[in-house]
Parts: sequence; structure tokens; C-alpha cells
Amino acid sequence: MTEQSSPYPGSYPPPAPQSGGYPPPQGQALPTEGYTPWLTRVLAFVIDAVPYAIIIGIGYGIEAATQETVCVSDTSEYNLGQFCATGNSTLGVVAFLLSVLVGLAYMVWNYGYKQGTTGSSIGKSIMKFKVVSEQTGQPVGFGTSVVRQLAHFVDAIICYVGYLFPLWDAKRQTIADKLIKTICLPIV
Repeated sequence: MTEQSSPYPGSYPPPAPQSGGYPPPQGQALPTEGYTPWLTRVLAFVIDAVPYAIIIGIGYGIEAATQETVCVSDTSEYNLGQFCATGNSTLGVVAFLLSVLVGLAYMVWNYGYKQGTTGSSIGKSIMKFKVVSEQTGQPVGFGTSVVRQLAHFVDAIICYVGYLFPLWDAKRQTIADKLIKTICLPIV
């Protein structure tokens, strides 16, 4: 048998690709450029939010379009005239609540199931990056992915500063990423 020479002599596995195809060995970090840039993450969030906004918008539109106006005439000794009030119809309220439930189901599917099993939500797939465990480099699973989304509450509660952490953090992590021990890597 002939021994083949490796393009990376003396190293197995080969070093991580520049675009961050898998996490660095324990205790080491990729250069900051190896992690997903902040603007790319923001654009992915916007893409993920569009279907939710459309679903909620449809429900709100139905609610607004089906409002009812009721008028009452004052027949008292003061004769103040007619009073009218506009309110939501039962159909409109049901449509809006249904849209909220459908929107919530979309978010759980997109951020829980899709991101948890593949590493990428719809927006992250389009922007070509994934969320993976800092230790294993694998998608974090449904439960951890949902908990990560809930942990973004910490990013928001401090005047949304946590969302800006990727601008100066060496691994471009938000506070939620640090808590859940996830990183965002470009898909090679």
C-alpha cells in the first residue's frame, strides 16, 4: 500500500475552512471573520419576520374590514341627539385570534423545528448561515432552539443592546448565544 500525502501534513482533521464550515477544536476560536456578520443576521431576522407579519396583517385586515357601527338615539329630556360607536365584530376578533395562532405555529416551526434540526430558519437558509452548538458544530435540536429564541428576551430587556453584541464580540454572539452556547457560521 502506498501512503497518500495530505494537503495538511500532520493535521487531522484538516483545519476549518475560512467560511466556518465546522467549529474550531475545543478551546480555540475562529478568526472573527469566520463567524456570520451582524448585518447578515439582521437580514435573516427580517426575512423570517415577513411571513409572520403577513399572517398577522391578514387577520388584522379582516378584523378592521368587519367592524360594526351601532348608533343609539338619546330620547331623554336632555335630547343630546344620536351617538354612534364602532367596534370589532365577532368574525373579526376570531379571524385575528386565529391569525395570531397560525403566526405562533409558524414561529415555532421555523425557529424550533426547522432551525433546531437543520441549523437554519427560512431567513438563515436564504442568507446562507446556520446556528450550531459551540461544542459540537451540530444543530442544537428543537428544544434548545426554542429556548435560544426565548433567551433573546435577555438581549431585548437591556434596551436591545444584546442584539448589538455581534458588532464587537470575537465570536459575533448575542447574549442569548452566549447563554445557550451557540455560534452562527456561514454555510459552505
